Amino acid sequence: MSYQFYKVLHYVGIFLILLPLGGACFHMAAGGTREWSLRKFAGMLHGIGLVLALVAGFGLLAKLHLGFPPWAIVKFVVWLALGAAPVMIYRKGQMAKTWLLAILVLAVLNGWLAVYKPGGASVETLTPPDSTSVPDQVEPQ
Repeated sequence: MSYQFYKVLHYVGIFLILLPLGGACFHMAAGGTREWSLRKFAGMLHGIGLVLALVAGFGLLAKLHLGFPPWAIVKFVVWLALGAAPVMIYRKGQMAKTWLLAILVLAVLNGWLAVYKPGGASVETLTPPDSTSVPDQVEPQ
């Protein structure tokens, strides 16, 4: 599978992780309880997103031939924290706004780590093997 395929799959996983967490936070912030009609559906989407993001993330690492650098370890720890987030949201629902902010901070941290890859190879030298065949921008004619 191509680098681009893994990247799109990774993004789909990220969306499926964050959207149910946001929904649960807003539900609890509005005075909702642990028992709500979309809880199972949100949990299912969250779990599928966790699996997709993990598999695609390791696929991206394999395509870049980086091994398991320090920034990827931090991303994995954040993945674990986001995986446990529903438990915290439902147990401490009165802190839903705080959880939402914490989830945002973790997501931004992971995005920053993905772009800059600190403690590993230089960003300028990292190019996926098959990226030369797909231009980043199309020049106007």
